[in-house]
Amino acid sequence: MIKPIKRHESIQPLSRDHHHGLLLSWKIRSGISKGVDINRIKKYVDWFYTNHIKPHFDIEEKYVFPILGSENHLAQKALNQHQNIKELFLATDHLEENLRMLEQKLTKHIRFEERELFTEIEKVASKNQLEQIKEVHPDLRFEENSDDEFWK
Repeated sequence: MIKPIKRHESIQPLSRDHHHGLLLSWKIRSGISKGVDINRIKKYVDWFYTNHIKPHFDIEEKYVFPILGSENHLAQKALNQHQNIKELFLATDHLEENLRMLEQKLTKHIRFEERELFTEIEKVASKNQLEQIKEVHPDLRFEENSDDEFWK
């Protein structure tokens, strides 16, 4: 079992977002394996993208990745993954195939950010940069959409 990584307090809210992203992946897998109508899953995924992923990605792209610089290979990899994941969230055709790919790519991306990218950011970030992240992403309680809990 992998030991949990202790994050700087400024980055902890982003890591909590990642936890909910991993739960999204699980919900997608669970819904598909239970034969839930793919449109029900997509409706939830669309809500999650608008309310959680998009704001999370915006904060990372504007305040977190620039800490490493635009030429940094880890930051470039994360930006490329964000673009690919956004395309999968916004896809409206081949829903089951795209949701399966989304689930896999989102999980892999979150693991990359937690294990590699955030570790590097914590090494090089200044106190002011970490404080700025804390200011733009306060530690808020996750708001679930319980209109259709298809994964249960």
